[in-house]
Amino acid sequence: MNRIKKGDNVIVISGKDKGKQAKVLEMRLKDDTAIVEGVNMVKRRRRPRREGEKGSTLSIPSPIKLPNLMPFCGKCKKGVRIGVMGEGKDKKRVCVKCKSKI
Repeated sequence: MNRIKKGDNVIVISGKDKGKQAKVLEMRLKDDTAIVEGVNMVKRRRRPRREGEKGSTLSIPSPIKLPNLMPFCGKCKKGVRIGVMGEGKDKKRVCVKCKSKI
C-alpha cells in the first residue's frame, strides 16, 4: 500500500518549496516522483503558433521526489507518518499519532 496517492494533501519537507501544503495531481511510480499543485514550478517558453500571435511564458509544475513529501493530517494540522489499520479489503491509511483516516 502506497504512502501517498493521487488526490492526497501533502506537505513539502525539503527543497525550495519547503513548508508548502498542496494536492497531488499525478503519481509517477516508475521514477518515484509526483506532480503537486503549485509546487516546484518551472517556466517554459512557447513559440507563437500562428502569424500575428505572440509567444508566451507558461508556469508548469515539475515532478518532485516522493521522499520530499509527507502526507498532511487535517486533525493534527501537520505532516505525519502513515500507518495501516485493518486487513484485506478493509485496509485504511491512518495517521500514526491521532489514528484518524487519511
